[in-house]
Amino acid sequence: LDTTTYSNIALCCLNLDEISRGIAAIKKSIDLAANPTDANSILNRVVLENTYTRLLIEIDDFEGALEHARAARHFAMQSKSPRSDITASVAEGLAEVFSGQPDVGITRLTKTLDRAKNLKLAIREVLAAIVKAHEYLGQHDKALQYLKEMLSAQRQTQEANALRHVKRHLQQLHIKEGNAQIEDSKQIIKRLETRKELIEGRIAKRDLFRQSVESLERLAVATELRDDSTGEHSYRVGRMAALLAKEARCDDDMIFMIDITARMHDIGKIAIPDGILLKPGLLNASERQIMEMHAEAGADVLAKSNIPQIQMAEEIARYHHERWDGQGYPHGLAGEDIPLSARIAALADVFDALTHARPYKVAWTVESSLTEILSLRGINFDPRLTDLFLGLVSRLVREGVDLDALLGEEARKSSFNRAKGQIWDNLRLAKVQYQNINLRAVNLQR
Repeated sequence: LDTTTYSNIALCCLNLDEISRGIAAIKKSIDLAANPTDANSILNRVVLENTYTRLLIEIDDFEGALEHARAARHFAMQSKSPRSDITASVAEGLAEVFSGQPDVGITRLTKTLDRAKNLKLAIREVLAAIVKAHEYLGQHDKALQYLKEMLSAQRQTQEANALRHVKRHLQQLHIKEGNAQIEDSKQIIKRLETRKELIEGRIAKRDLFRQSVESLERLAVATELRDDSTGEHSYRVGRMAALLAKEARCDDDMIFMIDITARMHDIGKIAIPDGILLKPGLLNASERQIMEMHAEAGADVLAKSNIPQIQMAEEIARYHHERWDGQGYPHGLAGEDIPLSARIAALADVFDALTHARPYKVAWTVESSLTEILSLRGINFDPRLTDLFLGLVSRLVREGVDLDALLGEEARKSSFNRAKGQIWDNLRLAKVQYQNINLRAVNLQR
């Protein structure tokens, strides 16, 4: 078999999810490929490196994927052909998205799509890459948008094939190949339609869950207004937990669920008296015992909600104060006996509590907060998750990300939160006006 045959086998295996066979085939193809010199052989090598990149992504070898994406770019620069450039850009964009540079990768893929449309080259290939990238990032609405565009493009291809078939028939030519092309196009459209239905179903399921937990989410936010006037803490914890879940290679559904359900981690504080919750000093033993009741109380509130998918929220509420060494509460669970969702939420919760002011504490810097979390690695927190968390936050800080803006984005979109913010603004204004009236009264007395 020659290099082209192995390349085609690898591409087929990629589309059939037979990844190990595909990798074996692409390795043989590259081994057999001579050092490319002419335009055609260079383009073929770019295609090989693109396929290798996509195969490695399927086995989570993102460093390897980046290496072969760079090789695709190297050969594309030699070729200087638009097709090579587009194929290399697809490999680079995908590798960047999956290796922790989603903004860079999505931007590259979007620009590549514009270029492909202008040149009418490899449009379907670029669209497929963008769909995959958005699915990986949990952005299913955007994935669906581009998938619909893929379907439209594929239908246009089918219509063009049908017209060619008719033309050949009228010219009394052999039409067997035309029939095959039409059948292939029909199969592709069928697969794309199935994928579209799956994404639409997933979006509908998530929207239904959002609607179901909205009242519980509002209760959780209202509860936290007592010691967090912004109401953003629960949202920030949810988003940070979701980012950490992604770092831990959790699947898209778990990442989505933990974002929503971690917002309700402290819903049980509704049962804690203000005198204890807002106490500026250390709690005594009896006060600490009452405070620790919020974990079980919150889990009980969630368990009575009769929402089928609420188990993760209940799990996080009940176990997010358990410790890796078994010295936490309420049940003294240790290590991996603590549910993964709760171990993730615990890190997000402590980091947010450390970096923001409360009635009983000042805000710590991000640096000092990370140092504290590192000191609790293997004591309070899962060591592996701690390492991932420290790397995640450090990377975001290096990139100049405003953590509060990123993590609190959903809170600012919430109509409930906006209304609450308006109430707080009005109360502050009323307080200032009251103080001014008192000041004027004192001056008059003088």
